[in-house]
Amino acid sequence: MEAYKQEFINFMVDCQVLKFGDFTLKSGRKSPFFMNAGAYVTGTQLMKLGEYYAKAIHDNFGDDFDVLFGPAYKGIPLSVATTIAYANLYGKEIRYCSNRKEVKDHGDTGILLGSKIKDGDRVVMIEDVTTSGKSMEETVPIVKGQGNVEIVGLMVSLNRMEVGLGGKVSALDEIRENYGFEARAIVSMAEVVEALYNQPVNGEVLIDDALKARIDEYYKQYGVKEA
Repeated sequence: MEAYKQEFINFMVDCQVLKFGDFTLKSGRKSPFFMNAGAYVTGTQLMKLGEYYAKAIHDNFGDDFDVLFGPAYKGIPLSVATTIAYANLYGKEIRYCSNRKEVKDHGDTGILLGSKIKDGDRVVMIEDVTTSGKSMEETVPIVKGQGNVEIVGLMVSLNRMEVGLGGKVSALDEIRENYGFEARAIVSMAEVVEALYNQPVNGEVLIDDALKARIDEYYKQYGVKEA
């Protein structure tokens, strides 16, 4: 495994973003693990997170895009931190944009905050994690509704490696099939298990034999093979 992936996995654990236990996901699935980007709360954490995302976006999608769109609410700090990191790392000014949950009818009106999206813009979308791909049903129409724009791709921090809404291929593959753009991740759940299984982090083993068995059972029901 590449060193930066191991580093990012440890970073998620240290920030208490990646947790193990019993969780009910937005999709309704019962999961033995959960990733919550809302747990990145300090300036240093957000600075480092933005750098991880910026590097992954640069490596996967290059520099030929104009806007980084982060869906409300968790996507807002992700898009801000990553545009700052992108400018610092690559010297390119990317505009950030997010949506409001409710349309504002006074002052800075509309459904968007940050930069407006206009005809000809190339947009990269950013999220914390995509489990079933359901969030794209809400987000893609918002972006496409702003004009003649092209969505270059979606970057998430963790590929949970689960089937999408169609129940046949992964959520990330399903996004490509349904919307015509690539969806990539900084790390996959298979890499997380590889890195943490019976390996102590800060003196604690997070994935022992019992939890590994639960994760395996979860993937028998919802999992797909890693591409």
